[in-house]
Amino acid sequence: MRLSVNATRMELLRLRKRLLLARRGHKLLRDKQEELMRRFLEIVGKLKALRKEVEENLISAFKLSAYISMSLPGYKIKNIGLSQPQRLTIKKTQVRIMNITTPKFEIETMPEPFTYSLIETPFEMDAFAETIKNMIPRIIELAQIESAIVILAEELEKTRRRVNALEYILIPSLMETIKYITMKLAELERSNLVRLMRVKELVEAR
Repeated sequence: MRLSVNATRMELLRLRKRLLLARRGHKLLRDKQEELMRRFLEIVGKLKALRKEVEENLISAFKLSAYISMSLPGYKIKNIGLSQPQRLTIKKTQVRIMNITTPKFEIETMPEPFTYSLIETPFEMDAFAETIKNMIPRIIELAQIESAIVILAEELEKTRRRVNALEYILIPSLMETIKYITMKLAELERSNLVRLMRVKELVEAR
């Protein structure tokens, strides 16, 4: 679609500079899009492997929990959970991926294993406590990776829209407008040349 501008030499120069900038910007955004996609796919690969590991550990933990529930009454299980002296604390910082800020989660305080009587509890409790303790850092890492993927996906979509806007809208419009002004100026020059030749003929005829 041609832009609505005056067909002047000044406007033609301005549009040519704008076209040059648009092409440079398009190349930079295209490079950014390709690198973002590479990083995105790399992180998605890590996510799949980590999620599979976490899901397998969760299945094991649920099975152990079922065994424990059959061996202990509910109030004892609740008391074991409440007897935990420490609480998990997580520190949130930031990390940059290609000038894009993504969250980073770090464990500040890791609780010790559950406090419980070895005599009154089934042996599955030890395996359950160890499984949960080992899973916590992996779950936090999983949350960090998933957050980064969401942010990168949003940035990738923004970049894609900008690339398409430049490639399919702005750059073709600038080229069409430049072509139109160039033709208009050439037509105007021909008209002026014809007029000058006509004036010369009239002057020479006198």
